[in-house]
Amino acid sequence: MASSPAPVLITGASQRIGLYCAEQLLAEGQPVIISYRSERPGVQRLEQLGAITLKADFSSQASVMAFISQLKAHTDSLRAIVHNASEWLAETRGDEGDVFMRMFNVHMLAPYLINLHCADLLLRSDKADIIHIGDDVTRKGSSKHIAYCASKAGMDNLTLSFAARFAPKIKVNGIAPAMLMFQPDDDEQYRARTLAKSAVGIEPGPEVIYQSLRYLLDNPYVTGTTLTVNGGRHVK
Repeated sequence: MASSPAPVLITGASQRIGLYCAEQLLAEGQPVIISYRSERPGVQRLEQLGAITLKADFSSQASVMAFISQLKAHTDSLRAIVHNASEWLAETRGDEGDVFMRMFNVHMLAPYLINLHCADLLLRSDKADIIHIGDDVTRKGSSKHIAYCASKAGMDNLTLSFAARFAPKIKVNGIAPAMLMFQPDDDEQYRARTLAKSAVGIEPGPEVIYQSLRYLLDNPYVTGTTLTVNGGRHVK
């Protein structure tokens, strides 16, 4: 991807996939702005590499709008918006509504408001993209993470609606990964069960998402599409 003077915004980029993608873009000379919720070593790393880092809370409409104001104080244009911020919460008896609303706000309300209120920033760039990072779990649902799955499915639908609304100036696409990176405390039995769910049977790491991101940013003829990056889980 040719670097652009307009920055790429990546939400939730203090660790894992978002952090990796931000580092790769910066290494290519692409300016980057990230949002983060919690102080982590990755935030300092990105600051040292030249990224603008903005602390953000996407738990309510007011806090999302506050972030948008903060963003516009730092830039008057954007090359792309990558919606990577995410919550992973199971249903908790007695707190189901709060859990649902928290994930709805992060996965749907925040992208919805940011897309609407930052379209003017994207339109000041020669090329412009919005990319929603969803989840392959929406393909079949989840009995243990119903609210998570439903809100991520809603994000998939935002891809379709915003692709229609913003065409042809802004391309809008999604990426739906399955398991990419184990947690350090995942035991061997869990790892084996998880790897067996895909046809490829590997832990791919974050590079496959960066490759997908690059493809969507570089290809001028793809919009309204969600790329499945799941190692062939759907054929098992």
